[in-house]
This record gives sequence, C-alpha cells and structure tokens, in this order.
Amino acid sequence: MARDAATARLEPGPLLTLTNGAMSVEVAPQAGGRIAQVRVEGIEQLAGFSDDNASMLAWGSYPMVPWAGRVRRGAFDFEGASFRLPVNLGAHAIHGVGFALPWRVDSQSAHRVELSLAMPTDERWPFGGIARQRIEVEERGMRMTLSATAGARAMPAELGWHPWFLKPERVEFAPSAWYPRDGAGMATRPLAPPPPGPWDDCFLNDAPVVLHRGGQRVTLTSDCAHWVVYDMPERTTCVEPQSGPPDAFNLEPRRLAPGETLERWFRLVW
Repeated sequence: MARDAATARLEPGPLLTLTNGAMSVEVAPQAGGRIAQVRVEGIEQLAGFSDDNASMLAWGSYPMVPWAGRVRRGAFDFEGASFRLPVNLGAHAIHGVGFALPWRVDSQSAHRVELSLAMPTDERWPFGGIARQRIEVEERGMRMTLSATAGARAMPAELGWHPWFLKPERVEFAPSAWYPRDGAGMATRPLAPPPPGPWDDCFLNDAPVVLHRGGQRVTLTSDCAHWVVYDMPERTTCVEPQSGPPDAFNLEPRRLAPGETLERWFRLVW
C-alpha cells in the first residue's frame, strides 16, 4: 500500500534556477523533477511549497508519468495479465510515479535543463522504462517536453503535466467534448457536451487555453488532445494537458513496444 499522496509531505530540496528575460524558473529535481516556482517580471505564478501547502500533490508543476490522473482501484489488464498498482488517493492510484521520485540532472545551462528517471520495476510500476523531460525557458515563456520509453518489455503509458496556477480571474477554455464522471469521480465514456463549471474533469480540446491574472495573461498550448481542468479550489486552478484521459489504462489503452517512446510538449507564453 502506497502512502496517501494527498497528505504526504514532499519538500523541494536543492533548486536549479533557469532565467531568460522576464522569466525565472526554479526546478526541484529531488521533488519529482517538478517546477517549484515560475516568476514573470518577479510575479509568482504557481502555488509553491510552504508549511501550509506541503502535500506532494498540491504545489508547483509536476510531470505525470507513466500515467496521468487516476487508475481505477489501481487495477488494469495488459497483454493478458492483470496488474494492481498501489493506491495513493482514496481507492485509486493517481498521477504515476515520477512526481514523487528524485530525477537525475543530465544537463543544464542558463536557459535549459534535461532530467531523466529510471522508472521502477517493482510493485509501484512493474514495467520499468525511462522517463525524460526537458525544460526550456524563453524570454517570456517556457516549453516542457516529457517522454516515456519502454524498456525490455512492452508497457502501457500516458503522461502529462499538473501545474497549480495561482487563481486566475478569468479562463478562456472552449473544449469540444467531456468525459462524464461516475459516482466514484472517474472519467467514463461515451463523451458528452461540456457542462458548465466548476470542474474537476477531462475534456477534448485542441485550442489554446488562456489564463488572466493581475494584468498578466498566459497562453497554454500543447500537442496533447486531453486537458483536465480542476478549478474548484479557492486559491488555485489546475490546467493539465495529458496524452490520454484519466484511467486510460482501462478506457483507452495504449501499448508501447520495447524501446518505443511516447513524447508530448507543453508551452506557456506570458
């Protein structure tokens, strides 16, 4: 049984700082390879770590790999075998393994860092494989690339990002479809027209998402077709591009052959 990720504390550890023009980005390799804080013209953009906000799920912007969102009861079938991942949020397994493990720094410059993670081959994730991410800071933006590569055996895989933005005054978001949630809060099919918010839901979306806060505007784009929006908290909003929906291992399984790579990018421009 995994520890409860909603209450488990994860401190940032040593930070790497990337700067370019108006941008300053702090990366925490030891804390799940996440971005601890983004500042634009000195203004903080993310909910950062603090004694009041120390849960590993609730601060910064972290990679979700090798799955994104919940896996129902941690259970799924793959290539004729049944698997059960440790549950870490209520009855479900959430957000992969990468956000809670230390990543290796492979290269770093003033504007860019590349990180990698050898994924487990135990009860946390029996398939192994390698996750890689690249964070590149532009003069008024940043681009993140995340990948998962299967090792010696085939594996299922999805990935995405989970940024905790400080609460915007307005969000421009016009998705084309919605994954309804069942009584357990899990995404289901068939797809339906998007309902009005507030949301803790997955959508299909191919248009930029724009957040407005304090006179700043950030435009989010990605080659991911699935976007989760969680805007119920009073002080934060999460806008999460993902390669597949929550519970994808059961809803829309993807197979990576040995050595095959799944890669996606996420760009933010202020």
